[in-house]
Amino acid sequence: MDNLLSIVTFIPAVAALILLVFLRGDDDAANRNAKWLAMAATTVTFLVSLFILAEFDPNDTGFQFVEEAPWLLGLQYKMGVDGISVLFVMLTTFMMPLVIAASWNVTVRVKEYMIAFLMLETLMLGVFMALDLVLFYLFFEAGLIPMFLIIGIWGGANRIYASFKFFLYTFLGSVLMLVAMVGMFAEAGTTDIEQLLIHQFDFETFSLAGVTIVGGFQTLLFLAFFASFAVKMPMWPVHTWLPDAHVQAPTAGSVVLAAILLKMGGYGFLRFSIPMFPVGAEVLTPLVLWMSAIAIVYTSLVALVQEDMKKLIAYSSVAHMGFVTMGIFAANQQGVDGAIFQMISHGFISGALFLCVGVIYDRMHTREIDAYGGLVNRMPAYALIFMLFTMANVGLPGTSGFVGEFLTLVAIFQVNTWVAAVATTGVIFSAAYALWLYRRVVMGDLIKESLRSISDMTPRERWIFAPLVAMTLLLGVYPALVLDITGPAVAALVSNYDTALAAAEAASQLASN
Repeated sequence: MDNLLSIVTFIPAVAALILLVFLRGDDDAANRNAKWLAMAATTVTFLVSLFILAEFDPNDTGFQFVEEAPWLLGLQYKMGVDGISVLFVMLTTFMMPLVIAASWNVTVRVKEYMIAFLMLETLMLGVFMALDLVLFYLFFEAGLIPMFLIIGIWGGANRIYASFKFFLYTFLGSVLMLVAMVGMFAEAGTTDIEQLLIHQFDFETFSLAGVTIVGGFQTLLFLAFFASFAVKMPMWPVHTWLPDAHVQAPTAGSVVLAAILLKMGGYGFLRFSIPMFPVGAEVLTPLVLWMSAIAIVYTSLVALVQEDMKKLIAYSSVAHMGFVTMGIFAANQQGVDGAIFQMISHGFISGALFLCVGVIYDRMHTREIDAYGGLVNRMPAYALIFMLFTMANVGLPGTSGFVGEFLTLVAIFQVNTWVAAVATTGVIFSAAYALWLYRRVVMGDLIKESLRSISDMTPRERWIFAPLVAMTLLLGVYPALVLDITGPAVAALVSNYDTALAAAEAASQLASN
């Protein structure tokens, strides 16, 4: 099928345009139509994206389904996927119908709400498919707008503060990336990502304002991109926007934020930082590894003292993203494989945990942990679902959460045993805060009068969780579903990284002689 990537990317945008132009009124019928059109568009997007997966050849380590056309002002529109990006495309299209289904109870400005999520899907897909720097940057930054509106309009009591904090943190982080992109174009003469991947940016050490820049221009470029992707992940210490954004966002917004938007940071490291700036990455790898280890321990400890369920899960996300950055910058096969697997797995697990919070929030309108207790007596199905994803979040063998953490820890042990030792304590802390949360919310006697009439999950809610349960267990027992697709592309990435470092070292020795 020609232009398959563009079709998948822009189906949600077309549906959003139809909603904007043709749907009138805000009565029950119009709201119902908006929901069904959004559900149909996201479902069709997922079904069409299955053709990408079906036709994808994992053994081809290059970009596939490449589409290229001239664009405005001499720029180019270029899309493609490889073994690293194709699964993020599938994760996005898989999660969005569930996000729309989870939004079925929304009653305020429903048309605008659905338009925001449909546009967000198009922009997120564009990030994972773009093969041009300018196109990537436009998708990457434009995605902030619908998320800003989702938090700011449909969020909680402190939504304005949270939406501006989210926007300013992520936007300011990306300003340096834009400057770096200009520098890359000035040196390489192209914005084509495929060509930039094979371009050798200058790595000669030089002094700038009296400061020695080891790794030269590559280190500066790496730092500029790192500023953007570290905020997006987010990494410690630029993570403080995430708990506020999660707490104030509606349930569906939190799911998208945790399941997909955070993955753009990890994807950026894999697409740009490691392959394009290998010398700069090598110079700063020790710093990144220790930042990741600190993030895992620190945010796990902070999660232990939270009183808001969403905030606890948000800090848990930061800790789990620490394993991702560790795996990526271990720069070996197990590490990068584990990092990608962890991101895909975290998309299912963290998204499901926020949905679990949404289920009881819809009934009680509070996220305070102390407001609950003994829910197993009234909500046995909910208790079972919540337990499964709590165990997966801890990294129980047999769930997808175990595979990614295990691979990244094995990988980092080969690189730095001290970082591995510190990071491993995060596994213990994650068990502490996750089981503590589950114990206080679900277990025990039902002593609070307000909970005595609470009802168990509806059929709609059970159907939303069913595919998430299936994927969490399936990837836990059969991780090859992911690893077979990512493996060849990751092997090529690691091999090219090692080759570039060896060539840079040889060139440096030759210059010194």
